Amino acid sequence: MRRPQLRVLSVLTTAVLLAGCTSTGAVDLDRPPQPLAVGNVDGTSTPVADPVYPAYGNPSVDVLHYGLALAWAPQTKTLTGKATVKLRVLRAEPALKLDLSSPYTLSSTSVDGVAAQGRVAGGKLTVDRALTAGTTVTLVVEYQGTPAPVPMPSHRGDAEPLGLTVTDAGELWTMQEPFGASTWYPSNDQPSDKALYDISITVPEGWEAVASGTPGPVTGSTYTYRSTQPVATYLTTLAVGQDYQVARLTGPRDLPISLWTRPGKDDRFLPVLRKAPQQLQWLEARFGQYPFPSAGAVIVPSRSAMETQQMVTIGGDVLSQGTNVSALDGIMLHEYAHQWFGDAVGPAVWKDVWLNEGWATYAEALYTAERDGYDIEDWARRARKSDADARQRLGPPGSPRADSFAESNVYVCPALMLHELHRALGDSAFFALARAWVSQHAGTAQDRAAFTAFVNKQTGRDFTKLIDAWLDSPTTPA
Repeated sequence: MRRPQLRVLSVLTTAVLLAGCTSTGAVDLDRPPQPLAVGNVDGTSTPVADPVYPAYGNPSVDVLHYGLALAWAPQTKTLTGKATVKLRVLRAEPALKLDLSSPYTLSSTSVDGVAAQGRVAGGKLTVDRALTAGTTVTLVVEYQGTPAPVPMPSHRGDAEPLGLTVTDAGELWTMQEPFGASTWYPSNDQPSDKALYDISITVPEGWEAVASGTPGPVTGSTYTYRSTQPVATYLTTLAVGQDYQVARLTGPRDLPISLWTRPGKDDRFLPVLRKAPQQLQWLEARFGQYPFPSAGAVIVPSRSAMETQQMVTIGGDVLSQGTNVSALDGIMLHEYAHQWFGDAVGPAVWKDVWLNEGWATYAEALYTAERDGYDIEDWARRARKSDADARQRLGPPGSPRADSFAESNVYVCPALMLHELHRALGDSAFFALARAWVSQHAGTAQDRAAFTAFVNKQTGRDFTKLIDAWLDSPTTPA
């Protein structure tokens, strides 16, 4: 997610190239990035209960695949959906429960082809079908209603309601971290349960639909998208409008890139958006091959930005808040960096959101450094002041508050931790660490303990105290 608009902003947008340990220029830009061996391509995960937002998610089931057939009627602002959800039962339960917002009514529900009574209440879909541990079942839900977002638990300057949002003109868009996918489809709406997706959206003639995943065939006014590598629910996106145009670019290794913008509204974005091939090449040189078969971005009427998988969602109101084109360049790099850190490898619980934001923030710092030529130690000194302020107001990044999601402490504090690792290891070992973390864990959700163990094993050194200090200290570590 785009970093919060707090005092740390001026620090991060002037982040710069490493000097004083080793030079980022030492990275071998001609070395071909190694392809990732993505695990869990069948959609299997190990769901766990989220301690920060326990009302969302069901650790008793593991969703393997979502098949979403959606239709949008802008005149009545009605979303009609048929969700086919294949899932593993990890623990026996008297009923099947997933997350689904209350505005929807059900037309039918069935499990393995047998009709079952279902109901929606309190943000939960409950289907009266007992579940037996060790089995795999297929739930089919037909539903309809007018989408309604839910409050975001944050004080960020760009905080806005989460989930599928309907504009006055009948268009759709969504930003949904840490939860909000359940505002448009039945889901296990927590980060540890990744799944595969097939999404189709039927819209009126003359309208366009954009979603996360790899674009597929367009038949009439039905658009299709497929995710063949695991996706967390918060990383899905949907945008529907009647003014979109698409620009198709080619990235590294002939990677297809789709840029969806609205003529006359988003023209100022295009020069930066068209830098995607160069930005992705810069990231590949440091962190390994881009993890997915396609990339892209879609502009929506939001104040924020989100690293939705394979199709970054960018708020069209970002520039109206004083963000200049140079800063937007950094924001796009930040969101693309998340495709490695947060998307390919994500957090198992929201307590570890620093795993996403620390890496993306530090990648942005290095990129902006190389672009602008500042000394990274000057960045670090100013970042330490922001770190101290963030810890005082929000606490350490390893224990984020439920009412302060994705605020500055989970951005700048872990970015500084990674800077300390970088200083200790030097370029070669640090970027080898980053590449190995992604390549060995792609397609999975990880936690702090796994990251610490990996760093120690990969480097042959014990960095436990350093990591713990930066994640747990109420004040900035010395």
